[in-house]
Amino acid sequence: MTTWIAIAATALGCYALKLAGLLVPAGVLERPLVRRLAALLPVALLAALTAQQTFADGRALVLDARAAGLAAAAVALVLRAPFLLVVAAAVVVTAGVRALGG
Repeated sequence: MTTWIAIAATALGCYALKLAGLLVPAGVLERPLVRRLAALLPVALLAALTAQQTFADGRALVLDARAAGLAAAAVALVLRAPFLLVVAAAVVVTAGVRALGG
C-alpha cells in the first residue's frame, strides 16, 4: 500500500509544481537572471546525472569502462562529430573496454 501512497504523493507534487509554474507572474519570467537560470539549469542537471551514472556505484565512486566511454564521447564532441557518432563512439569504447576486462 505504501507504493500507492508514494505514487499519489508524487502525482500531487507534480501537479502542484506545474500549477505553481502557471501562477508565476509574466514579469518575473522576463527577468534576465530567470531567463539565464532557465537556460542553464537543464544543462547542469544533465551533467550531474551523467556524472552520477558514470562514476557512482551505490555509495562508492568507481572508475570503470563507463568513464572510458564518457571520455570517448567528450573527444567526439570536441571534434564536433554528429550526435549519433558521439553516442556510437561512447558505446563502442565502453563495450571494448568491458570486453577486454576493464
